[in-house]
Amino acid sequence: MAAGLLDQARFFFSSHSNSYKLQFFGHEVGLGSALFMIYVVSRVFKLIHGISAVNGLPGMRVPFRPLALPGAIIPTTWWNPGLRFTWIWRLTFYKQYQNENVSMVPFISGIPSIYTSNLDVARQVVGGGHKSNFIKPQSASQALLLWGMNLVAADGDTWRKHRRIMGPAFNNQLYQMVWEETLITYREMVSAENWSSKITIDVPVIQRLTFKLALLIIGKCGFGFSFNWSAPPTAPDGNMSIQGALRIVADSSMLAVAAPKWLLSLPFRRFKKVREAHEQLMGFMRSQVADRKADISDHGSDKEGRNDAFTLLVKANEDEASKLQLDDQELIGNVYAMLFAGHETTAHTLAATLGFLSLYQDIQEEVFEQIISVVGWDCDPVYEDYACLNKVLAVFYEALRMFPAGFILIREAEEDTVLQIPNPPGQEGTTPFPVSKGVQIIVDMIGIQYNPRYFDEPEEYKPSRWYNISSESEAFSAFSIGPRTCIGRKFATTEAVAFLTVLLRDWKVEPILKDGETKEGWRKRVLDARLVLTLGVADVPLRFTKRSK
Repeated sequence: MAAGLLDQARFFFSSHSNSYKLQFFGHEVGLGSALFMIYVVSRVFKLIHGISAVNGLPGMRVPFRPLALPGAIIPTTWWNPGLRFTWIWRLTFYKQYQNENVSMVPFISGIPSIYTSNLDVARQVVGGGHKSNFIKPQSASQALLLWGMNLVAADGDTWRKHRRIMGPAFNNQLYQMVWEETLITYREMVSAENWSSKITIDVPVIQRLTFKLALLIIGKCGFGFSFNWSAPPTAPDGNMSIQGALRIVADSSMLAVAAPKWLLSLPFRRFKKVREAHEQLMGFMRSQVADRKADISDHGSDKEGRNDAFTLLVKANEDEASKLQLDDQELIGNVYAMLFAGHETTAHTLAATLGFLSLYQDIQEEVFEQIISVVGWDCDPVYEDYACLNKVLAVFYEALRMFPAGFILIREAEEDTVLQIPNPPGQEGTTPFPVSKGVQIIVDMIGIQYNPRYFDEPEEYKPSRWYNISSESEAFSAFSIGPRTCIGRKFATTEAVAFLTVLLRDWKVEPILKDGETKEGWRKRVLDARLVLTLGVADVPLRFTKRSK
């Protein structure tokens, strides 16, 4: 019918009225109306083409793509999913369609895509390899690519090159350093925040402490800084803290990607802050690359010296044949990836972990008892205790499952291909599903973590899920999947276990409730998602009470 409408339409110029008219089924209509009709017909064609591209898979037919402007900034409603829909509808979205794979076809702007909450489908599209028919589009990593190609944004052979350079930096020597520096930083925090002389401490936003902790640990162990709690890292001219610059850069990432450069150059206060943050952070990262190269040039790459992750990365890069080396911009890209990923994920997940433990006192006491049995009251925990503190790791894992930082993974079919879709629970085998070239598969990590196929009562905080699971097991997928799993996984878990061990041994954690508020009300108000580049938790207010022997 749409084709017939276009065939019936024709333009002509009416000289007596000096206006354009359209003859439409024998009736004259104005140019504006004609253009509108043609636009509507074109959108109908786009919708039909999109439904065909996803092979008719049931799902939402929406005006805008949820991951692009303007759809991403419009609140989640029945007609516009928005950026937050995978969180807001996490318990109902796939259930509504009785399918773990749901199509999303926009008819105004955006390309058709398929959202999946199935791990087997995720492994087929994310796993990579030389024979993979799926690629990671650069549009999926634009915010990270502002600083240069890096391990997080790379794909295919480029990813393998970056992984080859980055790999040697993440080793047991580094994790030992992370453990020891975390204990030192905890003691600095207790002293600088004046906790030592107090019985009870109220912290209105626990992220103020967890973000500072995470930045200091990545600064000390990732870059070899000698900063402490009272003197956090600052940019070269000292005008802005690195933590402040990172926060502004992360919060304005969509603006930096989508807005034209001339807009950001306008003299508005917010835009000025964004420009300053980018300039400060870029200056900081360039200085780090130059310092390491100079140090290696002076002392030789094979000699003992600094053992922080970035120095080891630059050493490995200098040792590579020239064609395999990363250039300075790629090194800077990886500096940002290390700073951002090593800072954001750990800080938010520690905040969520403490939030959940404040609600579930029985779980907190169970973890506390393990800490005392393994470490005791008076000794510092040592890195060798890590493997014995499985319940401490489990509470962190479960918080990350419920708030997966990398909430989506995007892959695009570079040719027509076929996915093997597992049949519904209780039915063996798979069903082949054709995927057209250009269709994007959105691996919904929130959907996976809340999928009842993998977790009973997925909406409930149950760290016991992980008590008997190896710390390196692929059963835990919130750090990503297969060879693309986060290279900093052990870095993050080592830091988290060390910090939680000493904190929970010394302090009991409780929620700060508003007048008349119940714990369930607190959970609904506080343990909600904050979503920008990554998914984190909203501000968590906590009370710490000193434990006695």
